[in-house]
Amino acid sequence: MIRVVERVLPARLGTGFRWLLASSWLTNLGDGLAAAAGPLLIASLTRDPLMISLSALVGWAPQLLFSLYAGVLSDRHDRRRIVMVANLARAVVLAVLVVLLATGTVTVVTALIMLTLRAVAEVFADNATATLTPTMVDRDDLVVANARLGTGFITLNQLAGPPIGAALFAVGYTWPFASQLLLVLAGVLLVSRISLPPHGRQAGDPKPDTIRELVAGFRWTIKHAAVRTLALTILIFNFTFGAAWSVLVLYAQDQLGLGDIGFGLMSTISGIGGLIGTALYGTITRRLSLGALMRIGLIIETLTHLGLALTHSPWVAGGIFLVFGAHAFIWGTTSVTIRQRAVPRELQGRVGAVNTICVFGGLVVGSLIGGILATSFGVAAPFWFAFAGSAVFVVLLWRQLLHIAHD
Repeated sequence: MIRVVERVLPARLGTGFRWLLASSWLTNLGDGLAAAAGPLLIASLTRDPLMISLSALVGWAPQLLFSLYAGVLSDRHDRRRIVMVANLARAVVLAVLVVLLATGTVTVVTALIMLTLRAVAEVFADNATATLTPTMVDRDDLVVANARLGTGFITLNQLAGPPIGAALFAVGYTWPFASQLLLVLAGVLLVSRISLPPHGRQAGDPKPDTIRELVAGFRWTIKHAAVRTLALTILIFNFTFGAAWSVLVLYAQDQLGLGDIGFGLMSTISGIGGLIGTALYGTITRRLSLGALMRIGLIIETLTHLGLALTHSPWVAGGIFLVFGAHAFIWGTTSVTIRQRAVPRELQGRVGAVNTICVFGGLVVGSLIGGILATSFGVAAPFWFAFAGSAVFVVLLWRQLLHIAHD
């Protein structure tokens, strides 16, 4: 048993990372519950496609609005404390939502407000959490550490969480959110056990200048070819992805004919694909350059949108989600490792925030377009838009992808 634990989680990663990993896995399970329960809650309160797309928007917009400031705070203050305070704030919001659901006083407006506030707290928690791994783990071990964190994200956030969240929602609207509340509190307790080396502002440092600090993060990102190319690619492809995925709950119900649990199972199938990607990741990266890997990934994403636009079969859609899940893990793990290896520790929060802005800037704009297209032309329209847009962007970015490197 000890040998298995050492193989999965080597002692060289440190005790602090083990506490972080445990906290990450628990909170990811809670986020997985909410990933299914949030859209299902809004869909139970309204059938307006535009309002349902707003449930995706309120999860994405806070990342766009607050990530830069969250990055500044992460580089300026105690990152562990930021994680704890932000997650405690998230727990308070969840507690209020649970009370509203239990008393039957929730409306679509109050539900959207609670989901928005939860997402705001999550921005600060996620940004600070992302800076902890390169602080505690040696540079050469970042691939292993990120793979373990990614495995937890896939198995709990995507694989186990959504169907459990959908099943709990079917039992009672309150249960998935109450469960997430308990998991977030457990995550706070685990993070409190971590010890970090000194970082951030020290006594005698100049007075903080938020604008200057933000500019430094943007300037560094623009000057580094690999990180710049990744940020640009992520911005563009989340624009098309957001349009399609913002109405995914309606697509699953109306085009695929799935119920609440079936919708959750689609995320589970994507998680299984992610596990396959985890198993193949080492072999793939030894045989393919990162430029080739990124090119293949973008082709897969483009064809994903086409396949989902065409099919009405849950079985075909399940196969597409399986392949997409593997692609998402490989892409995500590669981009995170490249960024963490390249970025100086004192800039991890701000450069990570720039990356987050690219992710959620694309998702927010895309989700608005997706809601409008679905309202006017049906639930398949956002997927056709995503396919056409992705195909154009693949051609435009094809040469730029060769700039991606390990360092």
